[in-house]
Amino acid sequence: MKYLHTMIRVSDPDATVKFFELLGLREVRRIDNEKGRFSLIFLAAPGDEAAQVELTHNWGEQGYDGGRNFGHLAYRVDDIYETCARLAEAGVTINRPPRDGHMAFVRTPDDISIELLQAGDPLPAAEPWASMPNTGVW
Repeated sequence: MKYLHTMIRVSDPDATVKFFELLGLREVRRIDNEKGRFSLIFLAAPGDEAAQVELTHNWGEQGYDGGRNFGHLAYRVDDIYETCARLAEAGVTINRPPRDGHMAFVRTPDDISIELLQAGDPLPAAEPWASMPNTGVW
């Protein structure tokens, strides 16, 4: 398992990038998704690019409440199906199953969202994951 990033939602990406730059972080990657109407901006401390903060800006959003500005912690796992099966066996709800063999979401007992990403290429679709519906929110 490898820690990837922490995601926070932002209303003003320019101001937030400037804030993190004041702290010493630098932008390492940016994705603007026209179809999905969002931008992802990844920042890291120079020399520590493996530990990133992901700023997610949903275009047209007017402010977050109720803690929705904190997004999730992300981890890369060697086998997403094995990881989800182990968690489910222990009673953890798989909120967003790894239908695509690539990504899943679960929540901690305190409702913190955790993103699991398959290392390397996505695994071939497999049951029970391929047809499992989402549960709750993530």
